[in-house]
Amino acid sequence: MKQADTIAAQATSPGLGGVGVIRISGPKALAIAKELLGIEPKARYAHFAAFRDAGQAAIDQGLALYFPAPNSFTGEDVLELQGHGGAVIMDCLLQRVLELGARMANPGEFSERAFLNGKIDLAQAESIADLINAASTQAAKCAMRSLQGEFSAQINVLVEQLVRLRTYVEAAIDFSTEEIGYISTEKMAQELTQLTENLVKIQANASQGALLREGISVVIVGKPNVGKSSLLNYFSGYDAAIVTDIPGTTRDVVKERLNIKGVPLHIIDTAGLRESFDLVEQKGIEKTWQEMAKADFILLITDTDAVDLHAFKDVTAKIIVVRNKIDLVGEKARHEANKLYVSVKTGAGMELLQQHLLQQVGFEAGSGANFMARRRHLTALEQAGQHLSAAKQHFETNSAFELLAEELRQMHHALGEITGEFYSDDLLGKIFSEFCIGK
Repeated sequence: MKQADTIAAQATSPGLGGVGVIRISGPKALAIAKELLGIEPKARYAHFAAFRDAGQAAIDQGLALYFPAPNSFTGEDVLELQGHGGAVIMDCLLQRVLELGARMANPGEFSERAFLNGKIDLAQAESIADLINAASTQAAKCAMRSLQGEFSAQINVLVEQLVRLRTYVEAAIDFSTEEIGYISTEKMAQELTQLTENLVKIQANASQGALLREGISVVIVGKPNVGKSSLLNYFSGYDAAIVTDIPGTTRDVVKERLNIKGVPLHIIDTAGLRESFDLVEQKGIEKTWQEMAKADFILLITDTDAVDLHAFKDVTAKIIVVRNKIDLVGEKARHEANKLYVSVKTGAGMELLQQHLLQQVGFEAGSGANFMARRRHLTALEQAGQHLSAAKQHFETNSAFELLAEELRQMHHALGEITGEFYSDDLLGKIFSEFCIGK
């Protein structure tokens, strides 16, 4: 797919830096290079040159690299200008490129063109943004594997199996009145079983990859002075929240982003739950309830064994009760009767708490998640699983093969949405709008 217009954007982060990069892609890239540099650049050769304005005065000087189509990231003619990373210099250089016939790129448009021109598939395109935004080393490694095609390769193997099975089924429909030796119900049963096993494996791996990308949202709640802010500070590794003996010290939500064993943790400290006539504290308590409704899990901190969950009836399923200050009564850290016994002050039981959080979301430390995944990937895999289950049911109950064939076709469509074999413009718009302008 060839684009009629030429796009340009700053590929490096705005602000001050030693080097700044302007990226240009499209049919006018070479003509812009000639006007800007005063020479016709060689393909894949680093030219040191001055970047000149309309009056031939130097805007900046640096390296220019030209990649002719189709051997470029986007599959189009691409020019990269590497100059000094000052905000004013970058802006002047970009304005000159726009004067020469380019337009400002939309968010993610370079990656979108790479996808549309067949240089990468949709899962690989998404992994570019995931690599940039990775919150841990493990997440970055998984995003890189996705960019290199690990996730797509596993989906493609599944699709190949599915196409083979669809071929058997369609042949059985088309030649139902004839004797075809290679078509057998036993063979179809084997293919359905193998397809199911492989889909389950990919779903498990994708779930781990999605956790590495999205993380866990945890809200810390409880009465004043039970150790909520101390717990946040323990997880953060520094004094992110003020800790005093005065009840009601925390009046607003305090948010921190960190990670546990590679899994991003979005942890929120909140105002203590109690009756209060202080207007500011009341507002803080309102926010506490709002954050609880949005969280994946709620750590209900208490310093006594008596816990009343009646007030939490709408969010009870999310609650993990944490009995703090066991050091004051000489108890041991443990997990007992749906309650974790810890001491934030001494650190006793904190490793147990972290492990429990990961277990609750199904993350297995050392599981070897080998690619990144997104919520839409999990949804597509779930839909594929539903169609496969329906297909198996039609097969096992000897329903018309047309029904089996339709479920397998729908499964193929669901898997194709992951790699972009099947897609809608709305889907592309949503995905690439999350990217940086220069990506």
